[in-house]
Amino acid sequence: MYRFFPPYSDYRKLIYHLKGCQGLRSKGSSPFTSIVSAAKVCGAASESPSVKSLRLLVADRDFSFKAGQWVDFFIPGVSVVGGFSICSSPRLLEQERMIELAVKYTNHPPALWVHNTCTLDSEVAVRVGGEFFFDPQPVDASRNLVLIAGGVGINPLLSILRHAADLLRERANKRSGYEIGTIKLFYSAKNTSELLFKKNILDLVNEFPEKIACSLHVTKQTTQISAELKPYITEGRITEKEIRDHISKETLFYICGPPPMTDFFSKQLENHHVSKEHICFEKWW
Repeated sequence: MYRFFPPYSDYRKLIYHLKGCQGLRSKGSSPFTSIVSAAKVCGAASESPSVKSLRLLVADRDFSFKAGQWVDFFIPGVSVVGGFSICSSPRLLEQERMIELAVKYTNHPPALWVHNTCTLDSEVAVRVGGEFFFDPQPVDASRNLVLIAGGVGINPLLSILRHAADLLRERANKRSGYEIGTIKLFYSAKNTSELLFKKNILDLVNEFPEKIACSLHVTKQTTQISAELKPYITEGRITEKEIRDHISKETLFYICGPPPMTDFFSKQLENHHVSKEHICFEKWW
């Protein structure tokens, strides 16, 4: 879904215009927060042959988000508004005023800008949206999480995984806060080079071996899998049985990936009598 604005020569004019457009909706009917903040690119890296990550320093100190949400991404001089999921934890924003995005190369103008034009200190504007998130309160009942990702659908689920790790650290250090159960990540991509953030994921598995586990799937692997990755890799798609084995009344399921994948797993979970309130999904288009 694209929305169009007249081109702007600088981000201050862009923000001034957007503050008069707070009733706009994109990505379906999900509401936005009221804050449009200037942001500056302060880091960039290649996460795979087709995906580039950005680290943004957010100017407005009232800007916040929940793990799993995305941002509308406004670029001065580009009339199409981007929509990119945040892959960092809310804790990074609280501590350093930064968020991280990962953008796949496509012909969509905002993605082209990220890959071909964006430089350090480029200025943009961002606004949070989305109803796909994990934001437990300290008094909430303990839940297990099953995260099911396909391709760049890992982005919001990595945000949730990182937030879960922050909750585990808080619980260990302060003996207070939300008590989370176990977290299992199922993540599928074409090959190991397209498994984004695999080092970050394995670092969390190793930090919390009794709480966090992952199963990484590759569907078109043609090269040898490294010894470090091999224990976590399954060749082939994520199966219904793998997911079914994790069904319980205490488990929440978060799914993000191509629509056929999301439809398949959400339908299978419903067929196995998982409450719709325990199935959260976000589709690409």
